[in-house]
Amino acid sequence: MLKHGLTALALACFFVLPAAAANTPVRVGITNSASDVGLFIAHKRRYFSAEGLDVSFVAFNSASQMIAPFVAGDLDIGTGATSAAFYNAVGRGIDLRIIADKNSTPPGRGTQPLLVRKDHVDSGRYKTLADLKGFRIAVAAPGTSAMTTVTRALEKGGLQIGDVDLIALGFPQHVVALANKAVDAAFTVEPSASESVRMGSAVRIMGDDEVYPYHQLSVMQVAGPFAKARPDAVKHFLKALLRGVRDFNDALIDGRYGGPKGDSVVAILAEYGPFQNPEIYKSFNTSNSDPDGNLNIQSLRDDLEYFRKAGLVENDVTIEKALDLSFLDAAVRELGPYNAPPPAR
Repeated sequence: MLKHGLTALALACFFVLPAAAANTPVRVGITNSASDVGLFIAHKRRYFSAEGLDVSFVAFNSASQMIAPFVAGDLDIGTGATSAAFYNAVGRGIDLRIIADKNSTPPGRGTQPLLVRKDHVDSGRYKTLADLKGFRIAVAAPGTSAMTTVTRALEKGGLQIGDVDLIALGFPQHVVALANKAVDAAFTVEPSASESVRMGSAVRIMGDDEVYPYHQLSVMQVAGPFAKARPDAVKHFLKALLRGVRDFNDALIDGRYGGPKGDSVVAILAEYGPFQNPEIYKSFNTSNSDPDGNLNIQSLRDDLEYFRKAGLVENDVTIEKALDLSFLDAAVRELGPYNAPPPAR
């Protein structure tokens, strides 16, 4: 009897399947902009899961607000504009790394336009960039790469940063601030920009691709301790992200969403993004996200030099100290380079 019981137990144990290994959790900071699209696609289409990752998103007003959570170990990967705060942290020996492109601004693919309140345009209070003097201008955060765009736009009007009052707000809050006349203008991102124009609150003045073409506006960043502890997870994250970014590029016709692929991506944006109206996402030219994750490193150097001249970065940190492309190189090797499909019409 005892022998029979042991045999039955052994057989039972033999046929028990091992439990599936849990996916690696990855906490990702986002800024609720349309250029987060590659992340949203990768999540919705389960590309992250296919790479063994359990990705969750945490929303911030700007990437500069991600520094403290990175340091505290509460955030693993982040996406957004580079900032003086990022470079100061790296200069102090904090292990933060830029690992891939998020978006840039070649001509015709601007992502962060200057908006001015419609009542200022209608009344003649605003006619040229020189009229920005004294304006309250909404930005995501001071000391970010977007500030180089703001500075260049003001210079076109013969102005300096000190001639305006910068108001730091999260991008979706720009829509409310313009509508409530709490600010006079905004350097905001899509889809917040198009929503303000659609509501009749603001007029689009110029795109950042006109002010600062080929600007490396935002990047993917990783916390060094996470990269050291989970290097494979970082590589797998970028593989999944690039699959999402490539789907995004495949969905475009002349820089806008078009055809069935475009409709499916717009549906994802309406589900994950700050606005649920799909027509908003179809109304503007999209930002440029490189399907192989390539960065404009010279643009990063130019922004760092701007921060240094503005007195925002006081250490001798270099781009090379903040840059780690090893994970991207490994991801692209496994995926292969992007092959664009034939133009859809």
